[in-house]
Amino acid sequence: MTRPGFEAFILTLPRATLVRQWRDDSVAKIGGKIFALLDRDPGEVWLKVSDMAYELLTELDGIRPAPYFARAGWVAISAASPLRGDEVEAYIAEAHRLVASKLSRKVRAELGLA
Repeated sequence: MTRPGFEAFILTLPRATLVRQWRDDSVAKIGGKIFALLDRDPGEVWLKVSDMAYELLTELDGIRPAPYFARAGWVAISAASPLRGDEVEAYIAEAHRLVASKLSRKVRAELGLA
């Protein structure tokens, strides 16, 4: 996934924000919490997934536990994975939903997500 494509898709998600941090990675947040990022080197999409998806996805070629984030149920999806672009986007949207659902009731209400 390219940076322009990643960033454009993120901005279609309700109340999602983008920042560039660390090594100029594109980092997607909801309510100040990270739900996905584009690691420009080596060019992977890192995102939060459910426990079941973590187990299934990490069995596929081109998908690995995300460094530093794996303990929180994150995967790193490379361009070599068998997932199509629309499937990666569906996982990003689910990551957004998962992280948003863990925000406090007050923060969700402030964001209009309650």
